[in-house]
Amino acid sequence: MRSVMSLLAAGAATLISSMAFAADMPIAAPPPMYAPPVVEDFGGWYLRGDIGFSNQRVNRLNNALDSTLTSSVQTNNFNSAGIFGLGVGYKVNNWFRADVTGEYRGNSQFFGTDRNTFVGGVGTDTYHATKNEWVVLANAYVDLGTWWCVTPFIGAGVGMARVTIADYTDTGSVNNNGAGFGAFPSFASAPAASKWNFAWALHTGLAYRVNPGLTLELAYSYVNLGSGTTGAVSDYTGFTRGVPMQFHDITSHDVKLGVRWDLNSPPAYAPPPLITKG
Repeated sequence: MRSVMSLLAAGAATLISSMAFAADMPIAAPPPMYAPPVVEDFGGWYLRGDIGFSNQRVNRLNNALDSTLTSSVQTNNFNSAGIFGLGVGYKVNNWFRADVTGEYRGNSQFFGTDRNTFVGGVGTDTYHATKNEWVVLANAYVDLGTWWCVTPFIGAGVGMARVTIADYTDTGSVNNNGAGFGAFPSFASAPAASKWNFAWALHTGLAYRVNPGLTLELAYSYVNLGSGTTGAVSDYTGFTRGVPMQFHDITSHDVKLGVRWDLNSPPAYAPPPLITKG
């Protein structure tokens, strides 16, 4: 009986000792949960392309020989013309980006009339010409937040515009105190000429992100293109005083559809491995 009691006491002592040892052991922390890396929605280069049309105006026409004339009525109108542009840019963060764009603005037909009062009478001129431009702008934009993949934005740009005036004619011009355009009725014309100007623009629009690498834009721009000039105006006999016709303060209201290709779109998500080393 004594031996049985000894065995039970020894077993109880061993069990209590094992429980105390287990309580003293540190509890291992669970393995950390895997979290995929955060992909920031900013930074990186992009290419862009734009197409659209212009709605252009010119403030006035005149030349150095008009000082003896008083223009009572002048109307100046351009037809719409196509716009084709390419550019490269960089998205700095999720609200600011910048790009450099180059545009070719196609031939726009010009029609104008001018009623002149001069010493000895009144004359009316009818003008025709074509105009096109090459425009290079450095632009900066502020994105105003995104809702359902649509981002409104505003921006501004500065650069240069090469304005070309061609096919200039003037019918019904009068003898402007010996200007050499002949007696009424008469005809005058001028060869094509180009002029580089400082240009600036204001932009606004909506951008729609189709996927991480492709964004569509619908944009409006107000563009100031500076002034244009013809070559020296001559009458129907070829006589000229060497004075061109000046097109002052050319502006345009543009509507464009653009595409931006992100060159740094984030890589595809890769799931974590099933087994990891501890």
